[in-house]
Amino acid sequence: MTRYYYQQMEPLAQEVYRALEEGLEQVRPSIVVPRLEGKRFGEVLFQLRLDCPALFYVTGASYRAHPAGNHLEVLPQYLFPKAKILTHRKAIAARVERLCRPLQHQSPWEQEQAIHDLLCTTVRYDKLKKPYSHEVIGPLTQGVGVCEGIAKSVKLLCDTLAIWCMVVLSEAAPERGIKYRHAWNLVKLDGQYYHLDATFDNTLSQSGELRRDYLNLDDRQLFRDHLPALYPVPPCTDGGKFYYKSAKRSFTKPEEVLSRARQAAHKGQTLLFHWRGGPLTAQTLGELSTLLEGAAQEKDRHAHIQINRPQGVVQVSFPREAGSADVVEEEANEGERL
Repeated sequence: MTRYYYQQMEPLAQEVYRALEEGLEQVRPSIVVPRLEGKRFGEVLFQLRLDCPALFYVTGASYRAHPAGNHLEVLPQYLFPKAKILTHRKAIAARVERLCRPLQHQSPWEQEQAIHDLLCTTVRYDKLKKPYSHEVIGPLTQGVGVCEGIAKSVKLLCDTLAIWCMVVLSEAAPERGIKYRHAWNLVKLDGQYYHLDATFDNTLSQSGELRRDYLNLDDRQLFRDHLPALYPVPPCTDGGKFYYKSAKRSFTKPEEVLSRARQAAHKGQTLLFHWRGGPLTAQTLGELSTLLEGAAQEKDRHAHIQINRPQGVVQVSFPREAGSADVVEEEANEGERL
């Protein structure tokens, strides 16, 4: 299991972390821990829950001074009664084992993509934001979740497969229309760190085509449409493993797009590619739209274009009938906005 936040803590906080983890795993009604000032105590508990997504049943805690003045008595707040917690733990463990078993002999890269794809295709973003949607129990057993629950599910599955993985958080920014904190993951593969945002790809995939716009991004790419991380995280500097580059679906020349568009239009398939030939300005998008519509008309079809502008990803379908809009701007983080 990756314990990134634990490794960043000072010795006293690590001692509190270990005492809390042991008590919470045993679902104790109270836990005695070394004294830590209120704000720091809350941060340690919060980061423990990011490191250990199997503690899905912990929602928070209060505390009071212990008769021994250098300790605190922590009173955990649980989502369910103890008997129900134990039942849910068994169900989640069995579910994780079933999901990971077929992946055991794959490479870490293949395992990571399989985890990403699973959470994009089996989980519905919960706009009502039920309490369990913030924890692994939502995505893994109920098929619903929000960014926090999805990111924790990615981590739990990666931990099971011994892939280095952590949950990253950014702060909310109401002045920019971002109502909630956002959560995603960092993974470490072949010695390099990469961003993975299964929530953004999940919302983009709701139109039917599986999206991997946020699979293995570097810092430069990801922070085009993500706020800075709430806590310091390792830098992601390798942009060469971005999914569309690895899949040879990242183009710099219009003629490459035209060739692929003709193939897709001929077969009536969706074309999904990354544009690496510069920003998707109005002029560039106009030129690509003209090219794509031309390829479509050669087969008596039309080009319906959806763009993820920050990441330069373009999805094109080729219906027989013209739609109401030729070009649609996509919103990857629809669930996180005001």
